[in-house]
Amino acid sequence: MKTTLRQYSGLVLVGWMGLVSSAPAAPRASEFQPPVNIPPAAQILATLRKEHPRLLAHADEFARLRQRVAAEPQLGQWLEAIRRQGERILKEAPSRYEIPDGLRLLGTSRRVLGRVQTLGLLYRLDGDRRWADRAWTELEAAAQFKDWNPRHFLDTAEMTHAFALGYDWFYEAWTDAQRATLRQAMVEKGLKLALQVLEENRGWAAARHNWNQVCNGGISMGALALAEVEPDLAGRCLHLALRSLQRPMLEFAPDGAWAEGPGYWNYATTYNVVILAALQTALGTDFGLPNIAGFAEAGMFPIYATGPLDRTFNYADAHEGTIRAPHLFWLARQFNRPLYAWYQRQHAAPHPLDLLWFDPRGEQPAAGTLPLDKYFRHAEVVTLRSGWAERDALFVGFKAGDNKANHSHLDLGSFVLDARGVRWALDLGSDDYNLPGYFGKQRWTYYRLRAEGHNTLVLNPGQEPDQDPAAATRVTRFESKPDRAFAVADLTPAYAKHARRVERGVALLNRRQVLVQDELQADAPADVWWFLHTGAKAQVGADGTTATLTQGSARLEARILAPANARFEVRPATPLPGAPKPEKQADNRGVRKLAIHLPAARDLRLAVLLTPLRENESPKETSRPVQSLRDW
Repeated sequence: MKTTLRQYSGLVLVGWMGLVSSAPAAPRASEFQPPVNIPPAAQILATLRKEHPRLLAHADEFARLRQRVAAEPQLGQWLEAIRRQGERILKEAPSRYEIPDGLRLLGTSRRVLGRVQTLGLLYRLDGDRRWADRAWTELEAAAQFKDWNPRHFLDTAEMTHAFALGYDWFYEAWTDAQRATLRQAMVEKGLKLALQVLEENRGWAAARHNWNQVCNGGISMGALALAEVEPDLAGRCLHLALRSLQRPMLEFAPDGAWAEGPGYWNYATTYNVVILAALQTALGTDFGLPNIAGFAEAGMFPIYATGPLDRTFNYADAHEGTIRAPHLFWLARQFNRPLYAWYQRQHAAPHPLDLLWFDPRGEQPAAGTLPLDKYFRHAEVVTLRSGWAERDALFVGFKAGDNKANHSHLDLGSFVLDARGVRWALDLGSDDYNLPGYFGKQRWTYYRLRAEGHNTLVLNPGQEPDQDPAAATRVTRFESKPDRAFAVADLTPAYAKHARRVERGVALLNRRQVLVQDELQADAPADVWWFLHTGAKAQVGADGTTATLTQGSARLEARILAPANARFEVRPATPLPGAPKPEKQADNRGVRKLAIHLPAARDLRLAVLLTPLRENESPKETSRPVQSLRDW
C-alpha cells in the first residue's frame, strides 16, 4: 500500500491506532478542576513496581500468555502472524529521520513503535536474542536523531512510547550502556520537553481532543519506564499528565462517543487505555481514572458506528475503514463488557496487544439482546439499523453535533446509508492534510469539508462557508420501536443567516425504508440544495420525482414525496457554481450526487423516501402522507 498523508487507511503503520492528527494546538486554557484527585508528584511513585517489565504486563503475565497461546487456537494463529511480521522486520533497514511533508516525523515514530511492539512481544514469549538485537538496531538509530520533532508533538510522544516499551520489555537484554542511551534519549528528546508544555498548561496539555491523550499517554509511558532512575522528572510529568488527561476523558460522557469521528475515537482511546493499563501494572493503581463518567461506555461507539459491511459512519476527518482496536479487549475486561471483546475478535489484524489483552468472552448480539438503535448524546450522533447479523441489513448513521469540534467538517445533518450489501449514501471523508490551510483559514474552501460535499442541505451557496463553522446543533427527538425508529435534529444554528428554522428528520420505516425529511422556514426566499453522494449509477425517472441507484445487481429507489415541484438531478461531486474551487483538492472520481434544487423556498417541507430493492423487485407506488416533523 502506498504510504501517503491523505487518509488514515494509508497511514496505519502500526496497524491499529487510527489516523494521523495534524490539528492545531489548543489555546492556553483557564484553570481546570479535574474530577479525579491525583496525588502530589512526590507520592505518585510510592507504589512503583521495581522489576522490569512493568509496562502493560509483568514477567509472570507474559509467562501465562505463553500458556494461553498454546491452549487457545485463535491466539496461536495470531502469534504466527505476528512472528511472520517479526521475520520481515529482521530483514528491513532501521528507520531514518524522515519528514516527507515538511511537518511530521509521525510515520517514522509509528514505524519504530510498531517494530518494538512486535519484536518485544516475540522476545518476551520465546527469548530469541534475534528479536532483541533487531530492536536495539532500531532504537539506537532513533536515539541518534537530532530530535523527535517536538514542533509536531505527536511524533515525540509516540517515539517516547516506543522507547519506553523498548527499555522495559527488553530490560535484561540491555547492557548498562544501552540502557543509558535509551534513558538519555527519552529524557532529553521527550520528557523534559513535555514537562515544559505541561507546566505551562498550553497546547496539547490544555486540549480536549486526541492530541491530549496521545501526548500525555506516550510521555507517561516514558515516565513509568524510567521512574526509579528519574523519580523527580517522572513524578512531575505523571502528576501533570494525569490531571491533563481528564480533560478529554470527560468528552466520552455520557455515552462513549467521540466528536472527532470513529477514526480519532480509535487513536484517542488507544492512548487513553495504554496509560491506564500501564498505571495498573507499574503502580498497582489507576487512581480511579477509568471511573470518569462515560469512559466505560466507550466500547459501544465502534460497535454502533460500524455498519453491516464493516464500514464506519465516517464523519469528520475519518475514513470509512474498519475500526481495529485491541484496547477493546482491555475495556471488556476492565468493565466486564464481553460485547467489546466480541467486536474486536471479529476485526483483529492481529496486533501484539490483541494477544496481551485477549478476552474470549462475548457473542454476536442476538435478537433483542442489544437495541438496534442508539443516540450518542454530546457527540449528537445516531445510528439506526434493521439487524445485527445480516450483511444486507439496513444501516443509517446520522449526525447533528458541533462544527467547532476538532477535525470537524461542515456536516451537520449528514447521513450514510447501507442496504442490500451496498453503501448507497457515502461520506467522502478527509482530503489531503497537506493542502494549503487545511487546518487553517482555507479549511472551508475544500469541497470534502464543506456542507456541499456531504449528504445535507446547502442554503444560498456562495464563497462563504455553507454552514456556520461555529454552529452547535442537537438531536431534539429520538425514538426506537420495533417497526419505526427516528431522530430529528434542529439544524437552525448551522443556517441561521438564511432561515428562522431548519430541522431534519431521518426515520426507518418498518426497518425496510428510510425517510429523510427537511423542514425550513425563512423570511426571504432561500436557494436550497439537497444532496446525496453515492458511488452508484443514478438514473432519474421520466417525471423527475424518482431516481434509481444501481450497484451491480443491487438497487435503491429514491422518491420525492414532497413538495410537488421538487425534481431530482444527477450532478458530479464537485463545487456548485460560485462556490470556492481551490486549485488542489481531491477529484472524487467515481462519485456522483443525487441532488434536488429549490431556488426560492420560504416555507418548505422536503421529504425523500429511500427504498432498497430486492433482486427483480419493482418499485411500488406510494401515497404515504407526509407529516410534520413535530407529529413524528
